Amino acid sequence: MRAWAVETPAPITSGPLRRVERDVPSPGPGELLVRVLACGVCRTDLHVAEGDLPVHLPGVTPGHEIVGEVVESGPGTLRSAGDRVGVAWLRGTCGACRFCRRGAENLCPQSVYTGWDAHGGYAEFALAVDAYAYPIPDELDDVRAAPLLCAGIIGYRALRRAAPPPGGRLGIWGFGGSAHLAAQIALAEGIEVHVFTRSPAARELALDLGATWAGDSLDTGPAPLDSAVIFAPAGTLVPAALERLDRGGTLAIAGIHLTDVPSLNYQRHLFQERQVRSVTANTRADGEEFLTLAARLNVSVTTRTYPLDEADRALADLAADRFTGAAVLQSRPERLA
Repeated sequence: MRAWAVETPAPITSGPLRRVERDVPSPGPGELLVRVLACGVCRTDLHVAEGDLPVHLPGVTPGHEIVGEVVESGPGTLRSAGDRVGVAWLRGTCGACRFCRRGAENLCPQSVYTGWDAHGGYAEFALAVDAYAYPIPDELDDVRAAPLLCAGIIGYRALRRAAPPPGGRLGIWGFGGSAHLAAQIALAEGIEVHVFTRSPAARELALDLGATWAGDSLDTGPAPLDSAVIFAPAGTLVPAALERLDRGGTLAIAGIHLTDVPSLNYQRHLFQERQVRSVTANTRADGEEFLTLAARLNVSVTTRTYPLDEADRALADLAADRFTGAAVLQSRPERLA
């Protein structure tokens, strides 16, 4: 089968992704062999390719926003051939530690991840763990569903961590695949959305979706914010976001990787009960809630599609902010013998 592998992590402009040929894997106990129909391109894939995240599996195939069709089920699985499933970032947890037992499986020290600890969806076929795969609502087609499986789920968790009050103002820094989905959930809940981004096209998209205001990343904005989410992987935005929070405001940082945060001034940035929260992966409950909500609200997903053979170009375009919304790879898999 065709696949892409990160041979040696390096800047995306130097071509760390390589096309490879691999045997189609066989599912073990609890696993599904999935024919990849669509796979979203996430900034976390870029962090894996460029080495911002340490190597967990040499030669790993990235991709953790997989929509696919089950072609073979291993022992002990509940799904069968022909079922359509979503395969997301969280691939497995221990199920026994104190975090798993209290419903915080995203903090499990033994957690493993698709496209980092195991080969992901930049390929014609992928293995998935049945217990961590999602049913895809019929209302969502393959391309539209793919970005929901990470960009959507993580954006949803970040929104909940930011805890905007009813009718409050939410600031969003960065407006790519994850942010434009989280914004729609916030708007549907009656939250006033203000978007801070350096991209004129992203500002236009934000306003089209219903944002009250959109401006540059360092603009003051029209009013103090009750909550904020930073989606851009830039630590320099943390002080700027905190300065725009009203008393008691909460800032959530959604990325898995962030550049260094400059020093903060207690009086200016944190006093009056302003707080900062990080976001770490997601629980399966987050994913189930969000996918149901996205289908019910008919969430609009702005996508740009690429053939599987152009996965390297898709990642390079993501790094250079050459599109708004989310990129999605599509392939025409070979037939199983």
